[in-house]
Amino acid sequence: MAAPSIDFKHTRSIDQVGVEERCARFRTRSIKKETKQSAIRLALSMIDLTTLEGMDTLGKVRQLCAKGIHPYPAMPELPHVAAICVYPNMVRVAKEALVGTTIHVASVATAFPSGMAEFTTRLADTRYAVEEGADEIDMVISRGRYLRGEYNAIFDEIAATKEVCGEVHLKVILETGELETLDHVRRASEISMEAGADFIKTSTGKISPGATMEVTLVMLEAIRDFMDRTGKMVGMKPAGGIRDTKTAIAYLVMVKETLGPDWLTPEWFRFGASTLTNDLLMQIVKQLSGIYQSGDYYSLD
Repeated sequence: MAAPSIDFKHTRSIDQVGVEERCARFRTRSIKKETKQSAIRLALSMIDLTTLEGMDTLGKVRQLCAKGIHPYPAMPELPHVAAICVYPNMVRVAKEALVGTTIHVASVATAFPSGMAEFTTRLADTRYAVEEGADEIDMVISRGRYLRGEYNAIFDEIAATKEVCGEVHLKVILETGELETLDHVRRASEISMEAGADFIKTSTGKISPGATMEVTLVMLEAIRDFMDRTGKMVGMKPAGGIRDTKTAIAYLVMVKETLGPDWLTPEWFRFGASTLTNDLLMQIVKQLSGIYQSGDYYSLD
């Protein structure tokens, strides 16, 4: 990987008030009924269905894969999710359960969620997940090093991780809730993309706040500017805290108006929000039947 082509110490400053005002407009945008129905199905197809708990079992991962293939068995025509996200030791189980589908297997790595292990250990974690068959790697940056201003070191770690990934897609998690300011979110986004990230991702989902519309908008604008400068598309994944259909649709509106319709596919935009799945399904059933079912009708993730 070549040295970065921009000076990370002098990236653009973010107008926080302006960002907040634009996000407020996205939240209140009126959507026609037909468009809303399409948006709900699109959001369902963009979900990375995730289980990242210490008590994960083979059975739980297989059950999650089954839900990913058929989110609501009573409606087999619904789209499947984009990916199943698991720890490295569960990658092979997920791959076997998803044979014959186009659902990807994503694996967290690099000492997720803290990223505090020694870097050779983090690289070994990534290499193991790739060897087990992961299609995507979700890595975490070292927030401590970043906040100390070690920007080139962060660049080098991401670039080295991407080298281990090879053709496997690399999603770089910024953990925006720990980055303190929108200026830091913008800078960390630029570092990640310069170093070879295929996606940038807001959060691990393990701290609060996770994804917010404000940090997501800043990251989308960084992607837009990177595309304008380099011609390279980079994907986006907000994760953590997106729980309802109304919020998900507001995110899709924001993506379309910031990046354009090319990003409105699972190839370029994902939701890291497993709890969102059931709310989307409840809204689909409500629109078709007029009845709003309780969550008891849907499997837990």
